[in-house]
Amino acid sequence: MREAAREGMTLSRRSILMAAAASLAIPPAGRAQDSWPPMFEAGRSQFTLVRPRAPMPQLRLQDLHGRDAIVTAKPGRITLVNFWATWCAACKLDLPMLASLAASRPEPLDVVAICTDTKDLRKIRTFLGGLAVQNLSCYADAYGAAAQASTEMFSILGMPITYLVGTSGRVEGYITGAPDWLSPAGARLLQFYRERG
Repeated sequence: MREAAREGMTLSRRSILMAAAASLAIPPAGRAQDSWPPMFEAGRSQFTLVRPRAPMPQLRLQDLHGRDAIVTAKPGRITLVNFWATWCAACKLDLPMLASLAASRPEPLDVVAICTDTKDLRKIRTFLGGLAVQNLSCYADAYGAAAQASTEMFSILGMPITYLVGTSGRVEGYITGAPDWLSPAGARLLQFYRERG
């Protein structure tokens, strides 16, 4: 009899713990359910929020023709800032995906790819040519602007890494690896930040 009572008590405690966990998963009435971005994953990585949300700095870079360029977020547009390297195997998957994304989106979206390991424009062009990457805004960090920004805002936690800058010009989050931006999950994440403003 005592064992039956104890078993009932255990189930009762378990039920209470399960109910408590479930109640934590339900957002309070005052908080909107859509205040968190949808899940977006790539292998062992997932989109991670950056807090506090700081404005994207202007980056002085060099385009693949050797011309100086100032890269910054444009108001009302989402900007993906991708950091990559010529030695990076995952970058060989990520850069063509980003190029396809840039070519396929009629909505306001800018994709900026910054090579972090070399300033040799010929080496960068050869690397990209081997991937058949076209119509992607690629830059070399000729002046150390991206390296400087990495110590202040764009922490390079893995390679490649892509930061999402929202339509307000603030850095929202990042994902490492080579995510499928053309997947439904990628589209949902971009739509979330497009609508958020």
